Amino acid sequence: MQRVESDVEDASKRKKDGMKSQAKVGIIGASHVGAHVANALLEEGLVTELFISDKDEKLCRAQVNDLQDAMAFYPRAAKVHECDTRYEELAECDVIVNATGHIEASQKDRDGENVVTPEEVKTFVPRIMEAGFDGIWVGVSNPNDVVAEAIWQESGHYDWRRVIGSGTTLDSARFQHAISHATGYDPQSIHAWMLGEHGFSEFACWSHVTLGCLTADEVEAQTGRKFDRDKLEEEARRGGYVTMVGKHCTEYSIARGTVKIVSAILGDTKLVTPVSTRIEGVYGVTGVWASLPCVIGAAGVEHIFVPELSEDEVAKWQASCAHIRANVDGLGWLHAFGA
Repeated sequence: MQRVESDVEDASKRKKDGMKSQAKVGIIGASHVGAHVANALLEEGLVTELFISDKDEKLCRAQVNDLQDAMAFYPRAAKVHECDTRYEELAECDVIVNATGHIEASQKDRDGENVVTPEEVKTFVPRIMEAGFDGIWVGVSNPNDVVAEAIWQESGHYDWRRVIGSGTTLDSARFQHAISHATGYDPQSIHAWMLGEHGFSEFACWSHVTLGCLTADEVEAQTGRKFDRDKLEEEARRGGYVTMVGKHCTEYSIARGTVKIVSAILGDTKLVTPVSTRIEGVYGVTGVWASLPCVIGAAGVEHIFVPELSEDEVAKWQASCAHIRANVDGLGWLHAFGA
């Protein structure tokens, strides 16, 4: 079982009781997802300063102005800075969200961005790190696991616990949605996890699905209801593309999942959610970033939980991680840390 030894006490000293009183968050990429992340952070009153960056200066200026115009309606006043490509200005942030992306490249699958988005981190990560950034990276860009690895490499092998990919947080919410839709049960009463890659090789961890405190098997036995497990897993895996067909991107759902992670960091809430993190010695896998349940707090990834998987799930885990590694190797310049 992989464990994380982190100085949680020191991390907790960075905040007082509850949310940080002065919280600064940077967002790189001001299009669909980045804009929704910015708006959600302000709507929840989580930040005192936002730093918005995008290489499209006209778009960046427009988003910043729109957010500033809305400031009277948010619960907490905040400063919103237009940074454009002056990436060094983000170095003072507590958290930086990487929301860069290429919608056209991802129309068929998330691997479509593999030759584009990881390359982009070279343009801003080294500059921000050299300017003294010591906060936490939260990556939203796809392919999510590969980009997380790229950020870690381009940061000069920064503390890996402070480089987080949103991973299968959203996919797990889609899994909950699929089960809720099939059963009519409240999705907040359903605990269901997608693990591995944030992509088509991910898998449903049916061995740990619970509804209330009952396992899926117990629910089936007591209600006579049979879950179509393959169908529900595929709905979770493909859910994002239902949205993509209609509006060519996903935005609300991934933005809300991202803000949940950022909130856990700023508030040191010890949220347990599946995120993409460094994998070392988990069911024979070392050398990739992939999603497992992690404790998220002020130190970033503070603990990694390794569920007891069935034999079938272990095989799916290994295949998913092999796919991630193939994407990393396919770039040529990015090398999995265990390679």
